[in-house]
Amino acid sequence: MKEEELKRLIGKYYSGTSTDEDERALRVFFSQNIAPHGFEAEWEMFRYLMSEGEVPEPSADFESRIGMAVASSGKGERSSGFRKLLVPMLSAAAGLLLLTGTYFFFARRDQPQDTYSDPKIAYAETMRILTEVSNRMNQGTEPLKSVGKINEMKEISFESINRSASIVEKNLKSLRYLRKSGELDSSPGEKAQN
Repeated sequence: MKEEELKRLIGKYYSGTSTDEDERALRVFFSQNIAPHGFEAEWEMFRYLMSEGEVPEPSADFESRIGMAVASSGKGERSSGFRKLLVPMLSAAAGLLLLTGTYFFFARRDQPQDTYSDPKIAYAETMRILTEVSNRMNQGTEPLKSVGKINEMKEISFESINRSASIVEKNLKSLRYLRKSGELDSSPGEKAQN
């Protein structure tokens, strides 16, 4: 089957205007073992439809049964006066319960009490705790000192490289100057030999 004919039949199939003969021709074409280039999706679809067999046509009263099912689904939901009152009442009760619980949570919380009656003992304990925290922080930052040393070594290396580069640049300027002065002093025959 030519590609133009295949595209026309597939277009009719998707638009729902294909005949039984058109669909039979498509099934025969797509029954090949290899999917034609550009029609892989249709090949898969027709292979699936062929493996499932014929799709039965819906009965004559299919649409009317669907319409009746949709219409009857809305009738089952009757709204009574009790239900209309129940939802707001439950909402108000939940809000009241939430407010009461919040009040008791914050109002009845135990206030922190002093654990030391002597201010000197409290001060000494605070200093002990702060010293311990300081020691632990110093222990934690100890490994970072090597990072600082690496940074110092980097700076020293860059300074050394910069000094070397300036010495090389100075010597190159001297060589350029000597080359220029040597070219001016030499005769045209000597330049040709060089």
